[in-house]
Amino acid sequence: MANRLGAVTVLASAQFVMTLDSTVMNVSISTVVKDLHTTISAMQACITFYTLTMAAFMLLGAKLGDVWGRRRALVIGSIVYAIGSGTTALAPNIAVLFLGWSVVEGLGAVLVIPAIAALIANNYSGHARVTAFATIGAASGVAVAVGPLIGGFLTTYASWRYVFAGEVVIMAVVLLFRKVVSDTGERAHIRIDILSVLLSAAALVFIVYGLLQTKTWGWILPTQQDITVLGLSPVPFIVGIGAVLLWLFFLRQRRLIRLGRPPLLNTAILRLRQLRAGVGSLGIQYTVTAGLFFVVPIFLQLSLGLDALSTGLRIFPLSVALVLFSILGTALARRLSPKLIARIGQFGLVLSSLVLLGSVDSTLDNWIFGAGMFLAGAALGLLASQLGNITMSAVGEDELSEAGGVQGVYQNLGSSLGTALIGSVMIASLTTLFSGGVAASTLPDSVQQQIAAETQAGVAVVPVADVPKIATNAGLSQDQANELSSIYSASQLDALRLSFAALAIVSLGAVFFSRNLPSSVLGKPKGGDEEDGGAEDVEDAPPRSASSR
Repeated sequence: MANRLGAVTVLASAQFVMTLDSTVMNVSISTVVKDLHTTISAMQACITFYTLTMAAFMLLGAKLGDVWGRRRALVIGSIVYAIGSGTTALAPNIAVLFLGWSVVEGLGAVLVIPAIAALIANNYSGHARVTAFATIGAASGVAVAVGPLIGGFLTTYASWRYVFAGEVVIMAVVLLFRKVVSDTGERAHIRIDILSVLLSAAALVFIVYGLLQTKTWGWILPTQQDITVLGLSPVPFIVGIGAVLLWLFFLRQRRLIRLGRPPLLNTAILRLRQLRAGVGSLGIQYTVTAGLFFVVPIFLQLSLGLDALSTGLRIFPLSVALVLFSILGTALARRLSPKLIARIGQFGLVLSSLVLLGSVDSTLDNWIFGAGMFLAGAALGLLASQLGNITMSAVGEDELSEAGGVQGVYQNLGSSLGTALIGSVMIASLTTLFSGGVAASTLPDSVQQQIAAETQAGVAVVPVADVPKIATNAGLSQDQANELSSIYSASQLDALRLSFAALAIVSLGAVFFSRNLPSSVLGKPKGGDEEDGGAEDVEDAPPRSASSR
């Protein structure tokens, strides 16, 4: 029992750090922008590329786990991640922060995340595996819960850099206790196909980068006439190139299988309906989470002017609910099917987005907003308690790393898309709404033309209280500055409403994936008393490998 508890504790600690980064950075955005003399768009790119790096190379990380051994991959990944965290803590500018956080930490995580999933499945079986995966989900929930508060407190009263320094310490503890995690999986003696790695990574980078740039280039029609392709926005062409590269990646995998060579991804596992349902639901869950954790702090800090700690306190209802309902979801899993629990969570996400949509006002300090955040956290907690085990239970023991890699791809691709897509909806709609508001105002034509020229590349997100001073410094009268401030305030509120509406639409799409989630209780013995089961247990009717189906 001690070893079983020790294994999940070590792995949960690593998972905690993997999740902590984004929550801390999101509540610290305004301070980091000021400290590093950068912009919101640059920070959006850093946040997006942190998760994109993980999504792009997650399959490679999973395959290296098979070659090196999953525990060794955990160790190497933890060392790389700690180096990246240390670099981020000392970053003097945005370029070094991008290198340390978005690149080095991301590359460390591509080894750690698949290893966590595979090692949990290797160390536990039966309902103990359900509980262990729920514990990993709860670790993410705790990071979401304390991240905004720890990050907010340290950012407000000391420095955001201390959080990344603390991550170095946690990863050192993970390394110190690594031997309590058992790794009985056999190492694979294979050669990794470099072309497959390049195709998958390039495909995801093109797709997410294209979506990230919609805020400045437009979706189809160009918003900047000096940046066009055949008279259109570059976005559809960039995303199209990514789609073609992704198609070539799958063709390459099928060719390798025909030649009897090991593919980077055994595409057969994607034909497993349970796995597709699990990772699809997981991807949308992380899209909503990342989108919510980007637009809400942006509005609270850069529109309302709140500090990082106050921002963390506003987010706290979501954090608390996520932890509580992760625990509740684990308990419910003994009696209810994953499909039912997940669908409750998915419809809860839709409802929470609509509640948040109805809560938008000039202060965002009302009980409706708090209730919406709590409901979102409850929905995410229920999903977190189920989806990891659903995915890993869909494959056999020889495909655990591969399934963990696919799970990591969807998880981090969802996070990248959430920040890029929902963030771009907010920023692009702010520009459009503000421009339309100015055009419909009573401001003189000369002033309208001046504003249009200065906001052609996009409207910056700034506190409403700062707008009159910015306007008067640009030569506007006090009355014109006040009118411009009113237009900007209304545009910010409408942009936030559109962001919440986009989250509701994305959340509704998750219901499509839940059709193929398991309708029976996972890990439930077929007869006799139920046991906790540990690494030494044998599951009832273990899943066959994808290759045998």
